Parts: sequence; C-alpha cells; structure tokens
Amino acid sequence: MIKLIRQGVYYMEGRIVKESAAFMTSEKKRRAVAGTMTYSILKAHNRGDEEDLRLRFDEIVSHDITYVGIIQTAKASGMSKFPIPYTLTNCHNSLCAVGGTINEDDHVFGLSAAQKYGADYVPAHLAVIHQYMRERAARCGAMILGSDSHTRYGALGTLAVGEGGPELVKQILGKTYDLPRPQVIAVYLKGKLHRGVGPQDVALAIIAATFPKGFVKNKILEFIGPGIANLSMDFRNGIDVMTTETACLSSVWETDAKTEEYFLEHGRPEDFRRMSPVQPAYYDGAVTVDLSRIEPMIALPFHPSNAIPLRELLENPYEILQKVEEEGRRIKGDDSFTLTDKIRDGKIYVEQGIIAGCAGGMYENIAEAAEILRDREVGTGAFSLSIYPSSQPVYKCLVDNGYASILMDAGAVIKTAFCGPCFGAGDVPANNGLSIRHTTRNFENREGSKPGEGQLAAVALMDARSIAATAANGGVLTSALDVDYTKRLKKYRFDDRIYKHRVYLGAGKPKPETELVYGPNIADWPEQIPLGKHLLMKVASVLTDRVTTTDELIPSGETSSYRSNPAKLARFTLSRKDPSYVGRAEEVQAAEEARRERGALPESVLKELGEFCPAEGTVLGSVVVANKPGDGSAREQAASCQRVLGGVANIAAEYATKRYRSNLINWGMLPFLCEKPGLKAGDYVYVPDVREGLLHGEDKFLATVVSRGKTRQIVLTLGELTEEERAIIAAGCLINYNRAGRKA
Repeated sequence: MIKLIRQGVYYMEGRIVKESAAFMTSEKKRRAVAGTMTYSILKAHNRGDEEDLRLRFDEIVSHDITYVGIIQTAKASGMSKFPIPYTLTNCHNSLCAVGGTINEDDHVFGLSAAQKYGADYVPAHLAVIHQYMRERAARCGAMILGSDSHTRYGALGTLAVGEGGPELVKQILGKTYDLPRPQVIAVYLKGKLHRGVGPQDVALAIIAATFPKGFVKNKILEFIGPGIANLSMDFRNGIDVMTTETACLSSVWETDAKTEEYFLEHGRPEDFRRMSPVQPAYYDGAVTVDLSRIEPMIALPFHPSNAIPLRELLENPYEILQKVEEEGRRIKGDDSFTLTDKIRDGKIYVEQGIIAGCAGGMYENIAEAAEILRDREVGTGAFSLSIYPSSQPVYKCLVDNGYASILMDAGAVIKTAFCGPCFGAGDVPANNGLSIRHTTRNFENREGSKPGEGQLAAVALMDARSIAATAANGGVLTSALDVDYTKRLKKYRFDDRIYKHRVYLGAGKPKPETELVYGPNIADWPEQIPLGKHLLMKVASVLTDRVTTTDELIPSGETSSYRSNPAKLARFTLSRKDPSYVGRAEEVQAAEEARRERGALPESVLKELGEFCPAEGTVLGSVVVANKPGDGSAREQAASCQRVLGGVANIAAEYATKRYRSNLINWGMLPFLCEKPGLKAGDYVYVPDVREGLLHGEDKFLATVVSRGKTRQIVLTLGELTEEERAIIAAGCLINYNRAGRKA
C-alpha cells in the first residue's frame, strides 16, 4: 500500500529509481536537484543563497484567533500598511456568545484593521480559512504564509507554509522567512481508488506510515506520478491539507487539466500553469502510494498517526479499543474512561459523526455522503450527524444540486462554515463519547475535553464516506465499502456572487485615516526584558509525554476567545496538562520583578540555591522541560503565554515542529536541547555568559543544575540559529528587536 524509500531517488521516465541504481554523474545530479517543482518555486522567492534561504511570500493569511495578535505586534513594531496581500478570515471564533462580546469585538477590530492597513476581510460563516484561499488566492508557482498549521495549497501548485504569527509579522515588516534549504521527498502516486475510499483514507495511510518515524519532518512533499490524474481536485485538496499531520514543512503537486478546470471554474484561469518536475529530478527520499490498495482507514484516539485499516478494527474491536481505553485512563487519571463499552454483539456503536472544515467540508465529500444516505436515515437514537460545508459557495451548490435536501431528510444537521469541531469549540462530544470525524486532528483534549475536571471524550478520524455509511447504519461503525450507492455526482458550480456581495476587498488599498476599533478584551503585548548577561532558570513544569501538542501547551476551544488578551490567555497555559504550572511560573516572575527593583536576587531564591551563588547580572526566569513539544497547531500562544508568565526557555530532547521552535525564538525564548537533563519541577539551571555566547554564535553551553542544595552540570545546545534569530532572543522578543531597528 505505502512504501518508504530512505535514500535519494530520481524521478525519470515516469518512475522512481533509487540513486544507487541511477549511475548519475555529480553534474547530472546537480541539474536533477534543480529539476523539482519545489526548487524552482523556492528559487523564485529566495533572497538568500542556495543553502540558507531567505524567502519572501506572495501573500499571507490569518484567522480570527491569530490576526489580532499579529496586527498588534506589527503595529508595535512600526507598521503603517500591509505591503503584500493579506486575508483575514473569521472561521474560528465564530460563536460570538462564547466569552460575551469579545469574539465579535475581534471581528470588528479585524474589519477596521483591514480598512486602515489594506487587507481583504471575510466575515464569519462565509468560509473556513483554507477553502477561501483555495477558491480565491492560491495560484500555480506562488508561495503563501498562513498563521494556521494547515496552510496547504499544494494541489493548486502553491507552496504554502503554516507558521506562528511572528513569522507573518516579519513578512509585513519586509523581512524574510529564514531556513536552511529543506529536503524534498517525492510522494509517488499510482493506481486508482475504489468506490467508498476517500481522500481522508489516503491521508491517514500516509500519516501512519511517515509520522511515527519522523520520515518527512520539516521536509517538503512533492506529489508526482500517474495516480494524480485519477484524483479529483477535491480529493487532492483533501489529501494535501492533511500533510500537516506528517510534520512536513509544505507540499506541492503536479498540475494538469483538472487543475486548469478548477481555476477556470473559479474565475481565475490566469492563475493556472502546468507544473511538473523536469526529469530526471532528484529527491532526498520517496513515499510510494498504490491508491488501488488503499482501504477505509480510522485514526484512533489520540493522534492522526494512530491509524489502521477500519477492517482491522471491525475484525478485532475489543483488543484494539482496550489499548486506547488504557491510554485514555492514563490521560484522565482514573479508570472511569471507557471505550470497550461501545462494543455490543460484536459491533461498535458511536455517538456522533462530523464532516467539517478544510479537510471534510468540501463539495464531493458531502455530496457523496448524501448519496450514501439517500433514502436512508440517521435514526432517533444516540447517534447524530452534523455537516459543515467549507464555504457558502459549497453550501449553495449542495442546495442547488439537491444534496442538502437529501441529508436533511436523512436526519443530518447542516451548519455554516466553521472550524470549531476541529479544535473544540463546536459539537464537543459527551464525556466517554466516541465521535468519528472527517476533520484534521484528534489529539487528546483538542475536541473540548477537560480531563482535569473529569471530562474526556474520544475522537477518531475517518473519511466522510464511511462516516455516512455509519450514519446510515444507525451509528454502527461501518465501512463505506459495505454500502451500495452511486458515486455519480452532479457537477460543482462556483458562484462568486456570495463573496462579491459580502467580502471586503481592501488588499493594497489602505485607508490610514480609519480608526482601529478596540473591544475591552483587546490588550497590548506586555513588555519583555532583554536576555541578561547570565541566566538562572527555575523549572516550572516537566512534561513526560513522548510528544506534547500545542493543544496541551495552551488549550484550544473556549480559551480561543481570549487570544486577543495575552495576560488573560496566559492563565490557561498548561491548564489541562500541569495545572500547577501557572502558579509556579508566577512565583518565578515575581522573584524576577523583585530582583529588578532591588538589584539582587530575593532571599527566597538564594535560600533555595544554598551555597551556589550566581554572578552579578543574572536574570531569573522559568523554563518548561519536555521530550518533544510543539506538535500540531501553529499558534504562537503556545510559546507567548509562557513568555508572558516570565518564561525564558524550553529544554527539550527535540522540537516536534519548526513552527513551535520559531515561536519560541520570536518570543525571546531559548530553544535549548538536552537529551536527558534529569530535571524536576523546582530545580534551578544556571547558564553563565549566555548572552555573549548567544550573540557570538556559540551552540553549546555548560550549565549548572541546583537541586535541593546539590549541584551537577549538564550541556545545553541550541541547534542551528541565524544571526537575526540570535539577536531576537537577545533583545527579548521580536517586538523589542523591531523597535530597536537594529541587532541587539
């Protein structure tokens, strides 16, 4: 089904050839490296050299839990207008009753900012961020940077990257996105999918094969091969958006007549061009996918990579669900979490089905689900089915073509474009509930559970087709392969009047006289102090999970309403993983404030240090220790909330994603690495001469650990940092660095 090739390969004569069998000269290899689509796109956007890229993007995009912070940061850094096209969407904080008026206050601020600085503004419920960008912005050969991890438009020939907000601020301020040239992995598709198998099934199979091995981490996936022609554009987009869950940096696909038809249907034929590698093209590895062997998949809780064929679960339900149940009990901290009770008479019963968002809410997914449910019913029991079309144009076509009526007749509820089910702000399952979803993620806590308060539900990812088959079977988990239906769908028609009559198109047309409209929850970023000569860190939390997601660092769901208020949001930091963290961090922060007032470390700190005495000029801050933090969302608040509470660093064995590490750096936090530091909460870590070493390019720092009066030494490393990144950390954060207008 899927094979990983862990060596260099060539794409030549339409097939994958291992480097060892290609017999290429060094000169031919050099030309082949330049033959990828990725190479040409990066070259056209690079302001640096061949190996150290300095990229300028064509457009940027944010939604309503990130754009306020980005605009506030850029404004504090001296921005007067948006110099490149910027789209502000409103698809996350759409439930405006949550948190009182503050969500809608953010929307009003967003519109005023779009008018003042020159941006496009998409009102709530019109479209989820990525569907709008597919329909109106993505174009062949372009690059788009978004403040959402699922910023992926590769199937439309756009190399798109999801990053934390500060990276968008850099683009607004005329700076670049800096990184070493990433490796490129070929994803070679062949064969044709069977009826009942959808894009989510392909995506989950790829994720399961690559993520656990870190095979494509921070690399770019290039989709090639004859199988692409057998996939519709909705299928391609659905697979592409899920590549984020492989931990890759970005993706791009070959384009063809179907791509051209997509642009023509959306009124943008000029944005299409044929894209394919110049053969022979060289790749750093390959993933080969036989589409004809893909079958319906299910990603069990609590990660998209925990995916297996649905057939295997149905054949052996008790043993498989028992393992997930054990993990859920570990997360919840007691034995009350259950999954095996969903098995009755050998069948698995689920309580909820969701088809939504940038992955599930596309036209073909919903239309095919409707065909499966034609003349069938969801039933009046515990199972419910909710469907969120990804945009109003998609919704309108579902209505015009009769699919909305079929779904409603079956008992499904159709709602507006909203990302809530994906991150815990809509359709949160009941405690101990099992929800099957065609959305992007199923991390623990992400769907809205609060294990600390005794609440935990389970979310499994599936394709819309098998979700519809399950709905047609009254909530009994069912493969779409076991349902008879027609796959012949009515053609999709895009009606752009919806956007013409409602979207504010202000990109490139700033109105400086416009006043920004601030709601009472919108607050400025608090001041951050520069890095001191020496650094004393107190461990405020030690996270022992194999991987820590951004949803655990700063919870999603209802906390999203406070994203425009850094101090209020920071109170939720690690609240579902380590509730003691905030109190510990605030104690350290208060001690540092006392040090700045008096010029010396407080007696309470000196007492804990015992005989160990830090040198004069030592700054105190808190540190989080983890194995592999930062999987998942691009949200900068996973780092900035730690910084707001006085955090100065993370110490990790490795970082799950580049974007989380970038967020740490841009918020003035040291991204230390240490395989087994052996630290516990309350320990101190002293790093002498850290500022000088940082600014002079040092990577290794000998640090002293003080634990209950005893001392020992560990080595902390920083990994690769650009000169500017070092200067940002030394300045205390990106805002400080930009205000100074020079390197620290």
